[in-house]
Amino acid sequence: MTWRRRLAGLRVDLTPARESRDYRLLLIAGTVFYLGHMVSYVALPFLIYRETGSNAMVGLMGVVELVPLIVFGLWGGALADHVDRRRLLVTCGIAQVVLMAALAANAFRQRPSIVVIFVIGALLISVGAVQRPSRESLLPRTVRHDQISQANALSSFGMQAGLFVGPTIAGLLIATVGIGWCFVVDFAGMLFATAMYARMRPYPHRGETTAPSVRGIAEGWTYAVRRRDLLGTYLIDIAAMLLAMPIVLFPAFATDVFERPELVGLLYSAETVGALVATSLSGWMHRVHHHGRAITIAATAYGCAIALVGLAPTIWLAMLALALAGAADNVSAVFRGTVWNQTIPERMRGRLAGIEMLSFSVGPLGGQARAGLVADAWSVRGAITSGGLACVAGVALTAAALRDFWRYDARTDPHAVAERSARAAAGESVTDS
Repeated sequence: MTWRRRLAGLRVDLTPARESRDYRLLLIAGTVFYLGHMVSYVALPFLIYRETGSNAMVGLMGVVELVPLIVFGLWGGALADHVDRRRLLVTCGIAQVVLMAALAANAFRQRPSIVVIFVIGALLISVGAVQRPSRESLLPRTVRHDQISQANALSSFGMQAGLFVGPTIAGLLIATVGIGWCFVVDFAGMLFATAMYARMRPYPHRGETTAPSVRGIAEGWTYAVRRRDLLGTYLIDIAAMLLAMPIVLFPAFATDVFERPELVGLLYSAETVGALVATSLSGWMHRVHHHGRAITIAATAYGCAIALVGLAPTIWLAMLALALAGAADNVSAVFRGTVWNQTIPERMRGRLAGIEMLSFSVGPLGGQARAGLVADAWSVRGAITSGGLACVAGVALTAAALRDFWRYDARTDPHAVAERSARAAAGESVTDS
C-alpha cells in the first residue's frame, strides 16, 4: 500500500478548486482564455502572411506589439494596485471582446485590411497587458496562503492545456472552414472568460493604495531589485529564456538537420506535453519549502535538457529532451509563482505582476534573436547546445551571487511570514461558504 500512497501523493492537488468558488472561476476562465488566445495566436501571423506574402510583415507585428506590452504592462500593474482587480478584469474583458469581434469581421472580408490587423493587434496586446497583472495578482486572494503552490500548479495545467490544444484547433479551422473562424473562437473564449470574472465577488484593496503614476511604478521596481530573493526569480527566468530558448530554430532543425519537415509541429508541442505531465504529477510540490533551490535545480535541468536537444542523434530523442525541458521549465514556473504570491505584499502585487510579465515576455524575444544569430554564424545544433550550456552557467552564477535566493525557506522567510500574518489578521474566507 505504501507505493500506492506515494503515487497518489504525486497527483495534482485539486483542493484549491474544490474549496474556493472564485478560484474555480479564475481557473476555468484562464483555461478557456488561453485556448482561444492560442487559436488566434496561430491565425494572426498566418493571415498577415497570406495577405502580404512577406515574412518581414509577420515579424513587424511582434515589433508593433512590443512597446504596448512594456508600457501598458507596467501601467496595468499600477492600476491593479489601486482599483478593484475583479472590476478591471471585467472592463478589460469587455474591451477584448469588442476588439476581437472587429478583428474577426475584418478577417471575413474578401480583402482583409492589413492596417486594421496591425491597429487592432496593438490594441489587443495593450488591453491584455493592462488586464494580466490583475489576473495574476488576484489569485492569492482567492485561496488560502498554504494552498498557493497547488493553485499555481492547477493554473499552469490549465494554461498548458490551452497552449497544447489551441494550435491544433487553429490548424483544423484554417484548413476546413477558413481563418476567420479562428478569431470567432477567440471571441467566444474571451466572452466566456469575462462572464466568469463577472461572477466573482468584488476584491477591494485592504488599506491604503497607491494611485497609478510613474513614481508608483518606480517604487515597484525598487522593491523588486532590493529583494534579493525576489530578484533571483526574475534573473533566472530571463537567463533561461534569453540563453536557451530554441523555438525559432525548430523549422531549420526539422528540415535541415533531420530532413523531416513534416514533424516540425511535434517539436513545437513536445515542451507542452512535458509541462502537462509535470503538472499532472505536481502533488509533491507543496511539500517543498526551499523554493530558491528548487527553481535553481529546475532551471539547470532545463538548460541541460536543451543542450541534449542539440546533441540528439534522432528527432525523436530531440522531442524527448524537449519534453524534459518543458517539464523542468514548468516546475521552475510553479515555484517562481509561489514565491511571488506568498511573499509580495498586497499593496505591491499588481506592480510586481507587471514586472514579472515583462521578464516573461522580453526574455523569449531576446532569446529568439540570440538563437538566430548564433545559428547563422555557427550551426543550428551549435546554437541550441551552446544556449543550453550557457543557461546552466547563467543560473549557477545567479544562484551564487544571490545567496538570499538560494537560502530562501517559505517557513521562515520574513516576507512570507508577514504575508501569512496579514492574511490571518484579515480573516478572509475563500471557501464556498
